[in-house]
Amino acid sequence: MEPRLIRSKPLLALSLLAAALFSQGVLADNEGLAVTATEVTVGQLHSATGTMAISETGSIQAERLAIEQINASGGILGRQIKVVQEDGASDWPTFAEKAKKLLVNDKVAAVFGCWTSASRKAVLPIFEKENGLLYYPTFYEGLEQSKNVIYTGQEATQQILASLDWIAKTKGAKTFYLVGSDYIWPRTSMKIARKHIENVLHGTVVGEDYYPLGNTQFGSLINKVKLKKPDVVFAAVVGGSNVAFYKQLNAAGVNSSKQTLLTLSVTEDELLGIGGENMAGFYASMKYFQSLDNPNNKAFVEAFKAKYGKDAVIGDVTQAAYLGPWLWKAAVEKAGSFDVDKVVAASPGIELKTAPEGYVKVHENHHLWSKSRIGEVLPNGQFKVIYESDLIEPNPFPKGYQ
Repeated sequence: MEPRLIRSKPLLALSLLAAALFSQGVLADNEGLAVTATEVTVGQLHSATGTMAISETGSIQAERLAIEQINASGGILGRQIKVVQEDGASDWPTFAEKAKKLLVNDKVAAVFGCWTSASRKAVLPIFEKENGLLYYPTFYEGLEQSKNVIYTGQEATQQILASLDWIAKTKGAKTFYLVGSDYIWPRTSMKIARKHIENVLHGTVVGEDYYPLGNTQFGSLINKVKLKKPDVVFAAVVGGSNVAFYKQLNAAGVNSSKQTLLTLSVTEDELLGIGGENMAGFYASMKYFQSLDNPNNKAFVEAFKAKYGKDAVIGDVTQAAYLGPWLWKAAVEKAGSFDVDKVVAASPGIELKTAPEGYVKVHENHHLWSKSRIGEVLPNGQFKVIYESDLIEPNPFPKGYQ
């Protein structure tokens, strides 16, 4: 009997070690990630301060709401989600620094974050080097695809091209004035828009201007718009600059009774600062508006307002940010693991029938099938949806636009 007891001690020790390792979340399947028997840690990386905070605060709130709802329903693979939040502070080098901290020091299993393309481009090399997973919520210019990113907002064919087709058809638009903030998303978006206007719509670009992030002086632009009298002002001004831009337009008499304007970048979040009365009658191209009338959205809006106040508003990127944790949960559960490679492999084909926008599905190119919608700005700061497409397959590399 004695020899058998001696032989069993190493086995017992190994069993105890395995149990301890499991409780600490360091089994091989989740090696290198902050996963324990009861918790999984994720990161949030948005601008809580600076000029982009007006746009990104909603994303922070929506991701938190989704995570709280997931935790209340039992979490993911039996774990509660713990959040480490970092502030990119509207500064691209800061985004890169914080991304590295979240992946290398905090060892988060996923990150929900960024808004501008500049911030995404700043963190992308870090996510690819460290094999992290980013859920990026903003409509953007496309021309990108990464194993390490799930893009929950629209790319150019779903937003830019679809909206230009709509305005040309419904308004007979032939001349366009392009204006944007001065960084990669607006410049690339307008490059794509110009090609579509000239080569497909056979229209003319009569002006094109860009302004630094945070710019508040638009007098010279407004004078040029008055002089050129374009059929459409096509706008991609972002962040706090929108407040000055639209208030100055309205003060100068450039309103919807005299000028058609279509924006790619004003959601309900920005309208809260701008004031609906300063944009009434202008148009926005988005895949989501708070006013969407479907059961999923009604439940989402009710939950959001219950948490953040009856006066809280929800814009396109806020809703796309809300999708991130839910899509991650679905992929983790499909994979049966938090391992990034396994979660990435499980992601294509994931459907979310509970999305406030109605329905989304993850494409093999890591973008979402979604609809294009046009909303007309109302004086109360909401949008009236006046156009909705069928589901559009994402195509981040459209032929002839690169």
